[in-house]
Amino acid sequence: MLIRRFLAFIAFFILTTVSSKGHPVKPDERICGRWENLEKTLRIQVSMEGSEFTAKIIWFSETGGKPMDYWTDRHNPDPKLQSRKILGLSILRDLEYQPGTDSWENGVIYDSKHGKEWNSAAYIDKKGELKVKGYWHFKFIGKTMTFVRVR
Repeated sequence: MLIRRFLAFIAFFILTTVSSKGHPVKPDERICGRWENLEKTLRIQVSMEGSEFTAKIIWFSETGGKPMDYWTDRHNPDPKLQSRKILGLSILRDLEYQPGTDSWENGVIYDSKHGKEWNSAAYIDKKGELKVKGYWHFKFIGKTMTFVRVR
């Protein structure tokens, strides 16, 4: 049992510290890549832009038999943005890595189902799952989504 735990730890360490091209990954860039929510209804691509991290929707489950590129941001309060496509939509911005807490903080997440923006923070737990929290001013009042890395 101890050997199995040790091997799992080593595998996790390798997966989170080496990129797919075999290059070491800086601690702040571990969040970068493709992630899928636990319900398997949403995939996002997290990227670094300058010193901040962003995410966009790269896949979501279809509803009502319509193709993904049919759906628009119709709940956005800005009428000029209501025609933009959900597929490819940037939903997370301004996340900054905080080495002291090994987390990404001070971000803004967009909820396209309700057309609202929330404060956001994220971290990667011991199992390698990405936890993204949307909240209104206070972290203890919010909702956390869990994602697993996909290739």
